[in-house]
Amino acid sequence: MLDPASLAFYAGTLCVAAALPGPGVTALVARVLGKGVRGSIGFAAGIAFGDVVWLGFAVAGLAVLAQSFGTAFLVIKYAGVAYLLYLAWKLWTVPSVAHAVETDTRRERAWRTFLGGLSITLGNPKVMVFYTALLPNLIDLGHLSAGSFIELAVVTELVLAAVFASYMMLAGRARTLLSSPCAMRLLARGCGTLMAGTAVSIATR
Repeated sequence: MLDPASLAFYAGTLCVAAALPGPGVTALVARVLGKGVRGSIGFAAGIAFGDVVWLGFAVAGLAVLAQSFGTAFLVIKYAGVAYLLYLAWKLWTVPSVAHAVETDTRRERAWRTFLGGLSITLGNPKVMVFYTALLPNLIDLGHLSAGSFIELAVVTELVLAAVFASYMMLAGRARTLLSSPCAMRLLARGCGTLMAGTAVSIATR
């Protein structure tokens, strides 16, 4: 079992870091605005699971090894960029946001949205830096048990779920306030532009 004080400090620090708008949050908000909350749950789950992957790398002391395999992570990074650009193109070219949501919730498979979110987190080196810099100051990684890692992973997912749910509810509420076809079209194109901007931001990091 981990020290409750250390676990609480970890949760608080992660909450603050996750709440600061970055590529993952920006992409999630844009997706909710463009596709609705229902069509974004798998995307949010992928982003959150990516944090657990980086957490596992940090705990196992594989951060340096991950950096050594730069080509593999570049492929993941640009896969996420390509996915965001694809979403941006869809939002710019679809006749209406309502049609986009109806089509995507019917045809877009859950694993695709999950992998899209996962690739964004795995392609973001700042997430790796966060975990490798924070954990050694809180926990003796050399004596971390499997049970303690599960505790960390559960706390990580709970914190991210709370933060992402807050952003998704706010974005979903904003989306429902814009009901006219013209407003929805402008919203779709604005979200598409935001998606493309996020893709460029990730690609140039």
